[in-house]
Amino acid sequence: MTSTETERNRQLALDGFAEFARGNTAVLHTLLREDFVEHSPGNPSGRDAFIAHITKAPVARARLELKRTIAEGPYVVMHYLMIEPGQERGTAVVDIWRFEDGQIVEHWDVVQPVPDPGSVPNGML
Repeated sequence: MTSTETERNRQLALDGFAEFARGNTAVLHTLLREDFVEHSPGNPSGRDAFIAHITKAPVARARLELKRTIAEGPYVVMHYLMIEPGQERGTAVVDIWRFEDGQIVEHWDVVQPVPDPGSVPNGML
């Protein structure tokens, strides 16, 4: 692992997130490797199948507010707030991406609805 690899992967993830958040789902065609592996239940593996799925998923229509990014070698972790149209509080999301040769090869996530602020006195994000 080198700091150059870490920073390159962090920047690829940040640029890809920004494009996707602007509604440019086409960015996934270059960001994801063809044999991309998805670890989230209900989401398909494979670049084309995943893109077909994710462009119809709520995240493609939501406002995304990036809160933090952590990178180490091939792994980039992104923590963000996803607010779908008509939602008040949104959903907290943590994505874990594994990069190889400048493309994402694996993905894991944790998704949790943001509860009433009174039930989380220190906040979720």
